[in-house]
Amino acid sequence: MGRTISAAIDDVLTGLRMRRVWIALASEDIGDQHRRTALGPLWLLLNYLIYVGTFVLIFGLGSPEHNFPAYVAIGMLIWLFLQEVVILGVTLFNREENFIQGTTLPLSVYVFRLTMQSLIRTGYAALGCVAILLLTGTMPDASWLWSLLAIVQIILTIPALIIVCAVAGAFFPDLQFIVSNLMRVGMFLTPIFWVHAGDDIRGRLYHWNPFTHFIEIVRLPVTEGQVPVLSFAICLLIAASLWISAIFLLGKFRKQIVFVL
Repeated sequence: MGRTISAAIDDVLTGLRMRRVWIALASEDIGDQHRRTALGPLWLLLNYLIYVGTFVLIFGLGSPEHNFPAYVAIGMLIWLFLQEVVILGVTLFNREENFIQGTTLPLSVYVFRLTMQSLIRTGYAALGCVAILLLTGTMPDASWLWSLLAIVQIILTIPALIIVCAVAGAFFPDLQFIVSNLMRVGMFLTPIFWVHAGDDIRGRLYHWNPFTHFIEIVRLPVTEGQVPVLSFAICLLIAASLWISAIFLLGKFRKQIVFVL
């Protein structure tokens, strides 16, 4: 067990030291995806604004939330980021099969590459989110620092989440279809564009959905000026559980993954 953990930690630390590699690869990937388009990566911003605008237009009328555009903008930003890393994470090692079989790079390099890709894409959407907040009169104040802390917490959790998804997806290829469908449904079960009230079904979904807490640690300090201490604690617990699982899975199956792809 000690060797397993040591090997996994060494893989992650070696991957971190190779940050120039995965940052360059991630940047190149984003450029390649939009190479011959008229707007380039600005399509990422436009897609986000269309998403938010549609939800605000359809569900905004009669909503009890006093600043519904800001509520949706932050909720959608965090959800799209988490949804992307989960769906792409499940197929990560399968997509990188040629590199994994042909090079000796640590597996964590591919994990950090996907993390950086998603951060870059979310960065464009974040510009739109900030613009919506300012246009709706949500001005920055000291409580926004808690949201920045929450964003850092989420970013530090993402590599562990990707490792768990990627290892599981490598051994169970059907998982990509299961996860993809679950995430589509999960969008409507997560308080992105609806507000919970009382102890009804929405209230239960609100409290027992882990995605809720990752959204609220970013959203509540901005929209309500509140610090969701319970959500922060739940997210820390989830992050710790994911990292423990990720280190165990990476150490135990790191050498086997190349043979199952």
